[in-house]
Amino acid sequence: MPSTLERLSPTRAKLTITITEADLKPAIDKVYRQVAAQVTIPGFRKGKVPPAIINQRIGRGAVLNDAVNDVLPDAYGAAIIEHKLAPLGQPEIEVVTLEDGQDAVFSAEVDVRPDFEIADPATIAVTVEPATVDEALVDERVELLRERFAETKDVERAAAAGDQVVIDLAGSQDGVTLDDATAEGITYIIGSGGMLDGLDEAVTGLKAGDKKTFSSTLVGGGHEGEAADIEVTVQKVAERTLPAVDDEFAQLVSAFDTVAEMRADLRKAAEQGAAYAQAEEARTKVLDALIAATPFDLPEGLLQKEIDGRTDQINQSLQRAGLSIEDYLERSGQAETPEAFWAELAKTAEQSLRSQIILEKLAEDTDIKVGQNDLTAYIFQRAQENGTSPQDELQHMQEHNHLGEWMTDIRRSKALNQVMLQAKVTDTAGAAVDLAPLFTPVAEPAAEEPEPSGVEVVDIA
Repeated sequence: MPSTLERLSPTRAKLTITITEADLKPAIDKVYRQVAAQVTIPGFRKGKVPPAIINQRIGRGAVLNDAVNDVLPDAYGAAIIEHKLAPLGQPEIEVVTLEDGQDAVFSAEVDVRPDFEIADPATIAVTVEPATVDEALVDERVELLRERFAETKDVERAAAAGDQVVIDLAGSQDGVTLDDATAEGITYIIGSGGMLDGLDEAVTGLKAGDKKTFSSTLVGGGHEGEAADIEVTVQKVAERTLPAVDDEFAQLVSAFDTVAEMRADLRKAAEQGAAYAQAEEARTKVLDALIAATPFDLPEGLLQKEIDGRTDQINQSLQRAGLSIEDYLERSGQAETPEAFWAELAKTAEQSLRSQIILEKLAEDTDIKVGQNDLTAYIFQRAQENGTSPQDELQHMQEHNHLGEWMTDIRRSKALNQVMLQAKVTDTAGAAVDLAPLFTPVAEPAAEEPEPSGVEVVDIA
């Protein structure tokens, strides 16, 4: 099916596609067969209705339309490949000629990826924070383990800092109880924070059965951010005893026999966490630098669509919460104005689009492929991040038809990994950061390792 290309702009192309009578005939015959099998016409068996009768009943024009709609997607796809275009959206199709006995001609206007050269990743240089771990961080992790294995004993004395209390909370405004600010049987450790301002002070000194009312600002529910009177009732006071840090404790909370071995393992885990955090900082900065060093035109319509989509999503969330944008900014502690907030959103949308386009082009240029093992690793990663199982993620992917989207995400990520390995990354102390252990592809997992099943993936380029 012949086609011609007209470049309307660096980011917009117009294809004129001709579907010859010979190309259209199989589709026309297919439509006649389908209609004949569906309609009931006296004197004719189903499936045996002649084309002439179908033309009388539904019209030859309707048959042609259906036939063209069947052929056009493949014709459009072939034209895209022929002219080596990278579409960035859905085409706008317009009929040029559709007459019986003639070739059908259509035009398709579509946003396309412009021609540009990606900056050499070796020229990208960024600075990140050092991945340092001191003994204080290890001490914090040891204290968390002590907190987790603390023993409690109910006491009759007044509650003090560090005690574990069981409390009821009842919020009200002007004497009217707020249902969404009322809860019973809450276990809380005095001094741990994370709940209502003033709660520690109110509970300290109370015994089981005592009550006290204090003023605070609600942190959730329909009255979030509003002042309210909070009545706290203490049900139980328990003294907490944290275990001593000795070899017995190490054996209780870890797979090690000694405190020294346990601390060494905690340090190793902390160092790994710091290295990953540093790598993520580097990943963000390298991508931003690559975008800045790779200028190209973005289709205005595509960018506006991305901005509008993000704007609508936020407005819908605010509407469900009963908030205005001003309320949200105030409650989230952001000092910016609504205008500044929306401007930042537009900037983020543009950066996101640019990164997608650059990484997809890089993946094409370097012939990056994505296969089953890549998808398996991605599913396991999502399960870990979301606190779900790999099977849950696999089921979600299949139910919501996310396969193509996830494969594209994986391909972009692999492209960025290539850039990371070539970029120059140093920390603020001037030391070179070696990201190869984190971003170099590893060998395929062994066949006996568990992996999600139920979906077959072919390599994509």
